[in-house]
Amino acid sequence: MITRVGRPWLDWRSWRSWPQQLLRLWRESLQFRTVAITLGLSGIAILLTGVYLSLSVSNNLFQSRLEQVLLDSSRATSSAQHILDASDATDRAAVQAVLTSARISINATSSSRLSAVFLIPGATSAVAPQDFASPELRNGAITPELRAQVQQNPDEQYWQSVELPTGDGGTAPGIVVGSQILLPAAGAYELYLGYSLADAENTLLFVQQTAFIAALALMLLIGAVTWVVVRFVVTPIRVAAETSQKLAAGDLEVRIPEKGEDVIATLARSFNGMADSLQSQIKELAELSEVQQRFVSDVSHELRTPLTTIRLAGDVLYDQRATFPPATERTAELLHTQVERFEVLLGDLLEISRYDAGSVRLETEPTNLVHLAEDAIDSMRSLAEKNGTEVRLVAPGGHLSTELDPRRIRRIVRNLLGNAIEHGEGKPIVVSIDSTASAVALMVRDYGLGMTEDEADRVFDRFWRADPSRQRTIGGTGLGLAISLEDATLHSGRIEVWSSPGRGSAFLLVVPRIVGVEPGESPLLLPPEDAGALQPAQEGRRDDDA
Repeated sequence: MITRVGRPWLDWRSWRSWPQQLLRLWRESLQFRTVAITLGLSGIAILLTGVYLSLSVSNNLFQSRLEQVLLDSSRATSSAQHILDASDATDRAAVQAVLTSARISINATSSSRLSAVFLIPGATSAVAPQDFASPELRNGAITPELRAQVQQNPDEQYWQSVELPTGDGGTAPGIVVGSQILLPAAGAYELYLGYSLADAENTLLFVQQTAFIAALALMLLIGAVTWVVVRFVVTPIRVAAETSQKLAAGDLEVRIPEKGEDVIATLARSFNGMADSLQSQIKELAELSEVQQRFVSDVSHELRTPLTTIRLAGDVLYDQRATFPPATERTAELLHTQVERFEVLLGDLLEISRYDAGSVRLETEPTNLVHLAEDAIDSMRSLAEKNGTEVRLVAPGGHLSTELDPRRIRRIVRNLLGNAIEHGEGKPIVVSIDSTASAVALMVRDYGLGMTEDEADRVFDRFWRADPSRQRTIGGTGLGLAISLEDATLHSGRIEVWSSPGRGSAFLLVVPRIVGVEPGESPLLLPPEDAGALQPAQEGRRDDDA
């Protein structure tokens, strides 16, 4: 089972949070989940077995006791009737004495101490003794239904389950058996004998308690055995999970211990073989990447010397282009343009190679982002005017100085502005700056072509262009946004993008006021408030206009 170090399974002091803690354990712990499922299914099986066992024992006890009661009642009734048949009493006192002798015989020959004798209604005799009933059989213990059956069938024996009162004021289950006896000179009487089932109930209760204790002990035993067995199985899985996490985190030297010859050991050997292969391939890729970075850096450096020579020669030709024939003049202009683009490409390649090599360092100084944005807008003014684009600066915040590398932030702003002008289709561009206590944000919003969601996801990829066939006016290399993203990350900041086809794009740069500290929530948010607009609103605060 994978658990957090130092974190208890359950915080017993915070009982209100037990449901959440148990839910967390259910999600996180395979061992807990397995034991819980096993105990749940075992508990259902034991419960069903216990219910069946309890019902079976209860029925068997009742049937056995009922047979004993019926046999006992029949024997007592026969003994009493034998005494009555042998009597020739004719006066009331003698008849009463005979009935009393019969009752004594019933008590002597049966296990019941509860009896009742009632003269059958409708029988009239001057010498008939009075009815008699034990206190426990009074007050409804003998039901009218039972009496009706006994009265109508003199040769049959009937019984009924009842509740008999006990000496402590409670009740106990019991059986009342009824039959008829014939008293000479007096007529027929109803005879009822009551039998308590308290002993059977106590026996059943004892069996149920014993079964409950046995079931509880069995559940604990099953839980313990399951826990131990699952622990043996889960521990290697936990080790494999922890090892894979370390491997994913970059620790390529970690391995799973190999023990035994079972399937877990086979898994460990396979995993370790995969880790060895992965480590070897990553090492090869790292070496290849290092070679590629070194190659790009070396080539870029080596190309600078011949490029400088070509640039000097091209500048001479470009300065004298007016003296050339038209075709040669056009050639000199193309050469000049392409050499400039080549220089930019080499510079971007060198910058990317530095980032890949991890050799880039920030040179921070207190910088006013609003002033920096104004400078970047001024530097792009001629290009904006050439495209008929109005660039507006809206800066409600961000006027305080922030620790930044001004060269890199200026490069980001220029890249974002250049892309906005390139794809803005001559529509206005709004540069917004705002700040909080921990972050400064700059948003460049255009209302031009826009991009699809898939294109926006790839916009920071190296050498990627949304429309390769589109003619570019600023000669971009396809590395500007990739370098901008690296510059923002180096400041512990971020660049986000929102775009919609036909509604333009918005690039948001967020940097912390202190380098190395997370900027937190941005004062400007994406999508922008005018995400559905095709043109910027003319109203509103405008702190600067370029």
